[in-house]
Amino acid sequence: MSPLRRLKDWWRGRSRRDDRGDTSIHMAIVFPVVLLATVAVIQASMWYYARQIALTAAREGATAASAYQASPSGGAARARSMLNRTAGDSLRGYSVSASSNGQRVSVQVTGTAMSMIPGLPGLRISQSASGPVERWVPGR
Repeated sequence: MSPLRRLKDWWRGRSRRDDRGDTSIHMAIVFPVVLLATVAVIQASMWYYARQIALTAAREGATAASAYQASPSGGAARARSMLNRTAGDSLRGYSVSASSNGQRVSVQVTGTAMSMIPGLPGLRISQSASGPVERWVPGR
């Protein structure tokens, strides 16, 4: 038997035997990447949801504070009330501040989104809303 023929036979036999366990190795490489991508998508969704909660609370507060004869502190209280009802664990350590310059009122909500990875802090969120202060203008 020629050396080339022996090499071909050896290679064919080797390739058939070496395929065993191939799927396990592929899964060991691919699975962590898929798991990491899944956790990243869930974390991004939680950040977006917490951001929407903060924005909704800021809008509610700005609407309440801009009403006729309302105060910025009333808007901040309205935003805190809304956060108490809806934030739950999605938005943690939130704070509300409101200010007015006589023409416009602004309410800002800050907090932290919940984190999927234990030991790591969540992403910081800051949302604000503003609007004109309603006032009485005598007829012209």
